[in-house]
Amino acid sequence: MLLCCGEALIDMIPTALPQGGDAFVPHSGGAIFNTAIALGRLGHAAGLLTGLSTDLFGQQLEQTLTDSGVDTRYAIRSGRPTTMAFVFLNDGHATYCFYDENTAGRMITVSELPDLPENVSTLYFGGISLAVEPCAETYAALMHREAASRVIMMDPNIRPGFIADEDRYRTRLAGMIADTDILKVSDEDLNWIDPSDSSLDDKMAGLLKQGPQAVIITRGKDGATVTTSNGLQLTVKGETVQVVDTVGAGDTFNAGVLASLEDQGLLTKDAVASLDENAWRAALSLGAKVAAVTVSRAGANPPWADELS
Repeated sequence: MLLCCGEALIDMIPTALPQGGDAFVPHSGGAIFNTAIALGRLGHAAGLLTGLSTDLFGQQLEQTLTDSGVDTRYAIRSGRPTTMAFVFLNDGHATYCFYDENTAGRMITVSELPDLPENVSTLYFGGISLAVEPCAETYAALMHREAASRVIMMDPNIRPGFIADEDRYRTRLAGMIADTDILKVSDEDLNWIDPSDSSLDDKMAGLLKQGPQAVIITRGKDGATVTTSNGLQLTVKGETVQVVDTVGAGDTFNAGVLASLEDQGLLTKDAVASLDENAWRAALSLGAKVAAVTVSRAGANPPWADELS
C-alpha cells in the first residue's frame, strides 16, 4: 500500500451562476488527499492517514475517497470541523484563503497515530499539514518513526503566507528532508528553501547532501528534472495541453511518479537508492501525463487508468 499522510479539506471553488456572478461550490480536495485519489484512480492500493471530521464535509471527503478506491482505515476521526480553502482563480492559476483553526485535520497528535502493517511500502507527505501545528509535528514524528524501513516521498508544497514561525518550520522541514528518499519541489519551493543566488542545479545538489536519494524539481509546462545521489540527472518535458486551471497538478504528478515506481517493482529502500535512467524516465513521464489530464479540466480531478490508454 501507498499511504498518503496529510490534509484532506474542502476547496470552495468559484462557479459562475446562470443569472450572473459567482457562487462557491464545495469540492473535495487538499494536496495529500488529491495524491491519494489519483493513486486510487490509477488502480493502486492507496490509503490516506489524515485527521477527518465526522461533519457533513468530512462525510463528503470520505465518500470521495471510497469512490476512488482509497482506504480510509487510517483516518483519525473527530467531531472538529473540516478545513476549508476558498480558491480564487486568475488566468487558471489558483490562490487560496484557508480556514483551519482547531480543525479535525490540524489537531491530530502523536498519541493518535496508528501502527502500520508491513504491506505499507511507502509513505507520502507534504502540503499545508507540514506548516501548521500540532499536525505538522505529528507527521514529522510519523515520518521519523517509519523512515528506516519504508520508502518516504515528500512534496512540501511551501506556502510562505501559511507559515507562522519560519525558523521553527525550517528546522522541522530540514529534519524531514533528512528522512526523505524522494523529495519533490517546485522551482518556487527550491528558491524558498535556499534563497541564495546559486543555480537551481547547485540548490538541488545541496538538498541531496541533506539525505534524499533523489530530488525532483517541476517547472510546469517546462517539465520535470530529477537529480540523484548517484550522479544521474534527467529531464522529461511536460505535455502540451489546453490548461483550464492548475489545481491539483503537482499532486497528480506525484501520484504518477509513485504509481510508475510501484508498477516497476522499485518502491523499496534499496531500489530507490539505485534507480537508473529508464526507471526515472518512466516515472517522470507518467507523472507528466497524468498531470496534463488534470490541468486540462476544472479543479483537482485526476484521471482514471482507462483515460490514459
